[in-house]
Amino acid sequence: MVSTNLRQGVFMIKSIMTIVATALMVISFSGCSKVTQFNKLDDQAMDAYMDMFGNVLEYGDPARAMMLEWKVNEDLSNEDVVESIKALSEEYNMRVTGDMRMYTKDDAAPEEVKHARTISLCNLNIAKVFLNHSRWYGGFMPCRIMLVEYGNGDRYLITMDMKLAIHGGYTLPPEMLEMASMVRKAMEEVPARAAEGDF
Repeated sequence: MVSTNLRQGVFMIKSIMTIVATALMVISFSGCSKVTQFNKLDDQAMDAYMDMFGNVLEYGDPARAMMLEWKVNEDLSNEDVVESIKALSEEYNMRVTGDMRMYTKDDAAPEEVKHARTISLCNLNIAKVFLNHSRWYGGFMPCRIMLVEYGNGDRYLITMDMKLAIHGGYTLPPEMLEMASMVRKAMEEVPARAAEGDF
């Protein structure tokens, strides 16, 4: 449960950011050239950054703030989950570009990671468009889903939250926004469905 102080802190930070955003807009309308770039930001940029920052304030973990996760149904085997990911990827026009077993530790303590495996997915045509737009998108490629199993048997599927990659900067051209939204849908729905054993 989030403490009252933490909630108040997040509210205060959001209020300050809103004031700063408003001030920047006012300045930009007054003709200051450096700040006029603020107007180019995606409409969802501030909300995306505030959601991430609120998560960091709550948990103190920046990696957690940039990821999404789903708990895996305990009736499924690890192979069932991986096969589900691979089968579902085709439905979303994504290609499996890698399957890497990172490690397995049979004598893991209950709170320790026992098994980690990463499945990489990509739509190569969309990847080309985004690399031509900005080579820095290459750092997000290929998209990855990690299966993490703990010594106590709990398992999770983890993937990057693409909200900031899509909405965190200047508004993408419409055709690129549509492509990015397709990939985001795949990278949220494939692990969600695979965690339930959906084929």
